[in-house]
Amino acid sequence: MNTSDLEGTTLDYWVARGLHEFIREIHFTDSGETLSIRGNDRGKPWDGRFLPSTSWEAASVVLERACKLEMQDHGRGEVSCSVTFGKEGKPVEGRGPSLRIALLRAFVRHAFGDEVEDEYLRRPQSLLGERAEPIGESSATAPVEDMPSPERHIGDISPVPRQ
Repeated sequence: MNTSDLEGTTLDYWVARGLHEFIREIHFTDSGETLSIRGNDRGKPWDGRFLPSTSWEAASVVLERACKLEMQDHGRGEVSCSVTFGKEGKPVEGRGPSLRIALLRAFVRHAFGDEVEDEYLRRPQSLLGERAEPIGESSATAPVEDMPSPERHIGDISPVPRQ
């Protein structure tokens, strides 16, 4: 998917993936419509909703990482911006219906390039650097192979008989 087409939850997800230095976990709530994160940004714990596409409070973590920002409002609901992230970074372009969306798209382009995967996991994920790994949930029942048997196998541990 082209980064200039990202919006809503998909844009929020890729922004969170780009902030891998402070986000540890990504979760989806409200039937996959709302992004929730766990992490710590510069001493401030963050555990809850993360909706940068609709909230400047969440988008501010991206804005704070910008070293240089130039924007131009073209009218007709089109804003473009050129953003430099990091002192040695190159300017990255972003476009959108608002400065916030243009900034976020520029950030995703900076972090991942012009294209991102169409499919993203709507399952809990743990960020390991730039990689995302699904967080598995342990099963309440043991696998069939591990079920105890009356004949006992070598290595089985049984309780000490009561006297």
